[in-house]
Amino acid sequence: MAALDEVVLGDHVCWFTEPSATLYYSDMRAYLADGALYGDKVVVIRSSGGAAFSRDWVPANSVVLDLPGSAAAESVVTAARREVRTAVRQGFRSVRVLAERPPATAPGGVEELLDWELRLDAFAAESGAIVVCAFRPMLWEAPALERVACVHPHEVGRRAVRPAFRMFSTGADEWSVDGVIDSEGADAFNAAVRAALAHSQAMTLRFDALEMIDAAGMHALVDAGRHLPDRRIFVAGANETVRLCWNLAGYASSRVPVVLTP
Repeated sequence: MAALDEVVLGDHVCWFTEPSATLYYSDMRAYLADGALYGDKVVVIRSSGGAAFSRDWVPANSVVLDLPGSAAAESVVTAARREVRTAVRQGFRSVRVLAERPPATAPGGVEELLDWELRLDAFAAESGAIVVCAFRPMLWEAPALERVACVHPHEVGRRAVRPAFRMFSTGADEWSVDGVIDSEGADAFNAAVRAALAHSQAMTLRFDALEMIDAAGMHALVDAGRHLPDRRIFVAGANETVRLCWNLAGYASSRVPVVLTP
């Protein structure tokens, strides 16, 4: 995605912002102003430790949700869903969200961030809302940003680089995976799957658009399933090469919590 003005209903975008605060706020105001232009209700989600901005910068009838930096993903999504219901009653086209969180520095912080992002992705897909998540690269460690980018269907910004793979919502407890999962992306894939599986007894990963997954990627998938007992991961759409490698690796076993479906 070349710019924020290309967003459409249902998009979940990872926005790597400009280093200049002036440019950041200018782009932010333009994105929010487009919401008013297209008939969207604007919702700004701010966390303690995130960027400070004037309430005057957001359009009239917008909503600003001030949340603690430790706010659980479920509470964030619950608040966003409530705003969607209100927006529909008020006659808006949809909801346009801008969210920014402070850098994840505490142990487990990145995993919590992935949970936050995956839930926002599912929210955008199910509600038709536009969700843009702002990240200022100079405040984040590169590995954390790489993991964040992998759980957004789109990315935008001067420093935005397409991640090796993407994992995004395509239905209730269903996630599509595209791109390449190799040794470099295995840890990120493992973390994303564990975050998605944490709130579901069973989930489906669709591999229809996956270009390649190597031994490290397969191990990461199995390890994610074993991380949480009594859960099941179903893989749909895997090609014949993936199925052959899966069988040769010895994963086609009832002891493995990942099942390749026909």
